[in-house]
Amino acid sequence: MLDQAQWTQVVEQAVRAPSIHNTQPWAFTASGDRLEVRHDTARGLPAIDPTGRQQVLSCGVAVHFTVVALRGSGITAEVDVLPDPADPEHLATVRVTGRGEPDATDVRAAAAIGARHTDRAPFLPEPLPAGLVDRLQAETGRDGVWLKPISRMEEETAVAVLLDQGEQLEQHDPAYLAELQAWLRTDPDAPDGVPVTALPTESRATNFAVRDFAGGGPHPTPATPADDDPPPPVEHPSVVLLGTAADDRRAWVWAGMALGRLLLSITDAGLTASPLTQALDQDWARNRLTARLDLVGHPQMMLRLGRPSGAQVTSGRRPVAEVLRVS
Repeated sequence: MLDQAQWTQVVEQAVRAPSIHNTQPWAFTASGDRLEVRHDTARGLPAIDPTGRQQVLSCGVAVHFTVVALRGSGITAEVDVLPDPADPEHLATVRVTGRGEPDATDVRAAAAIGARHTDRAPFLPEPLPAGLVDRLQAETGRDGVWLKPISRMEEETAVAVLLDQGEQLEQHDPAYLAELQAWLRTDPDAPDGVPVTALPTESRATNFAVRDFAGGGPHPTPATPADDDPPPPVEHPSVVLLGTAADDRRAWVWAGMALGRLLLSITDAGLTASPLTQALDQDWARNRLTARLDLVGHPQMMLRLGRPSGAQVTSGRRPVAEVLRVS
């Protein structure tokens, strides 16, 4: 059995998981050798995430980080997904099953939790390490989850068009813009939300545009280039799509756990990621993406991957005391 101090240490790592708009939509209840993970619907995003799908994915990442934190401490655990059919917001229960010496893989994965961050700035112009995508596909390919690289020209074109269409429609939606503004943070010590210091200010040329937070309120002002400045280099990030065979809450939790494995693997490799979800926020966009890419299954998360080009900007986290109850 773990005591309150031990569960606090574990949850401190779990809440390092990324979440849509850094809403941190999770709540934890620890009791003896069990940790329940729940979706906190009070932190919902009805405009961008009307079904709660992306927040459930975020909670799934936190579930995986919980298991990794335990293993890094020499504690083995198992996960029961949606253990109570009558309580759909109870997404998972992590059960301690034993103790043992962590191996090198466990230690590296646990260390990657603190190093992981979302990077919206342009990546360095270099390819991913050889064999990395194959390894990521092997690591994520379980529980009905699959990983697809977006590599063919026709696939890149389809994704670029849908990202642009999704972005344009959202930027003309007053409810979406109000939601963006509500979750932007100018205070560097804010415990949640997206810090404006994490938003890119440099000009970029890319087919895979990150989300434009400019319509949401205060944000850094890009420098105005001089007339004789050369054009910015064209960014060609690697893009992968994570999907599932099913499209229900169980599948969303599994997808989040797979996303957690992916993020820790690329962090350990010295890389970083940022989401490209404008083509996934609404059902029409997900359906169109499925048709354009001839997918067998349901797209859940799209990411650009690469080597960071600048300093890390860390988003705030809510105090563990706000999200953890020990009974």
